Amino acid sequence: MWYTPAQEFMRGRGIDAWLVHDFRSSNSIFAALLPGKRFLTRRVGLFVPASGEPWLIASHIDASSFKGVDVPLRKYLTWGEYHGLLAEAVKGRRQVAMEYSPGCDLPVVGIVDAGTVEFVRSLGVEVVSSADLIQVTVARWSAAAVENHARASREVAGVKDEAFNFIRDSLAAGREVTEVRVQSRMHEAFTRLGLEWPDGPIVGVNGHAGDPHFEPTPSNTSPIRKGDWVLIDLWARRPGEENIFSDITWVGCCGTPTDRHMKVYRAVKGARDAAVKIAQERWAAKKPVQGWEVDDAAMGVLRGSGFGEGIRHRTGHSLSPGPKVHGVGVNIDNTETHDTRELLPGVGFTVEPGLYFSDFGVRLEINLWVDPAKGPVITSCVQEEVLRLA
Repeated sequence: MWYTPAQEFMRGRGIDAWLVHDFRSSNSIFAALLPGKRFLTRRVGLFVPASGEPWLIASHIDASSFKGVDVPLRKYLTWGEYHGLLAEAVKGRRQVAMEYSPGCDLPVVGIVDAGTVEFVRSLGVEVVSSADLIQVTVARWSAAAVENHARASREVAGVKDEAFNFIRDSLAAGREVTEVRVQSRMHEAFTRLGLEWPDGPIVGVNGHAGDPHFEPTPSNTSPIRKGDWVLIDLWARRPGEENIFSDITWVGCCGTPTDRHMKVYRAVKGARDAAVKIAQERWAAKKPVQGWEVDDAAMGVLRGSGFGEGIRHRTGHSLSPGPKVHGVGVNIDNTETHDTRELLPGVGFTVEPGLYFSDFGVRLEINLWVDPAKGPVITSCVQEEVLRLA
């Protein structure tokens, strides 16, 4: 059953139940647990006990939206009845998980409004975060998703190669090439391969590579010339929200890289490799590792390199099923947030440290998945040397 992993996790952590509260489709976790297109206008709750059968709480007016859902439904009319059903659900329980983050340390989990959390607390229970429950249910990759991600990773790597080769060939032939033209070529390749992508890719030359989220347009595009530094970040997946994006970033130089280029590149590469090392070593030692610890390993290398002023973001983000490139599982982050979620079996994430300056930037992005048998494994192509484009 879809709720079995959640119940096993709750029993292992001493959590008595999970209350997934939604109002007008504000809770994406509710929609992920009970997929389907629904028009919900009132408060609803999905109650998952640590043992026993889950059940739904919904208004009479929304009840028809749950036809065909194999979860018992309790209906309410008045606000008092709704409160009563919540009280009945948590009666006799000590800890109840909700989409709540203490101090909003994890904004991606801080979904339920403060008033609802206050009300549940007033019923005499301790509200704890559902952050890791989300990981073992919504963020885990299915077997099919693992296979489709592997295929997408091969295809995205091929598109990356096509893009850099297009730059290389254009420069060799003396043809004009711009950031937006390279982006357009990648769009054509994605379409040819049947991949889907929501935006991007990023193609940034020199100072544009120093902007982590620069995206070329016809009005801001720059030419790519001999001697220039180029960063390309691209992401795409096999169609369907059940599938996982392949999200990678590589860099190249249209000539001989400067000493500064290479020092920054080596610092970023060292940070990337340090992040992978701690994740894999902890797994091998059968010791848990949290997202913030992996970020610290990478950031320690970046700061130790003497280029710490170029840090602009965390080390990585979740890769999970759903509508967004940035998923709902653990982020590799102790920079923007303090992510205490563990790298649990079945979840995926990026490792993408970067350093950014006014004249250029370096980001090296790879993807990992926590294989339940092998631990964190790299699923994407990995850059080991600066690409030479001229």
